[in-house]
Amino acid sequence: MNWSEFWNMGGYGFYVWFSYGTFFLVLGLGLIMPMLKRRSLETELREQWAVTKRRKRES
Repeated sequence: MNWSEFWNMGGYGFYVWFSYGTFFLVLGLGLIMPMLKRRSLETELREQWAVTKRRKRES
C-alpha cells in the first residue's frame, strides 16, 4: 500500500476525510465556543457590577 491508496481509501477517501474534518471542526467549536461565551459573560457582569457600584456611590 502506498500513500496515494491510503488517502484514496478505495474510492471513499473524500467521504472518510470529510467526515474526519467535520468531526474535528465540531469538536473544536464545542471546546472553543463555551470559553468565548464565558469570557463575554464575565465582561458583561464586570460592567454591570461597575454600574451598580457607581449608582450606590451617587446615592
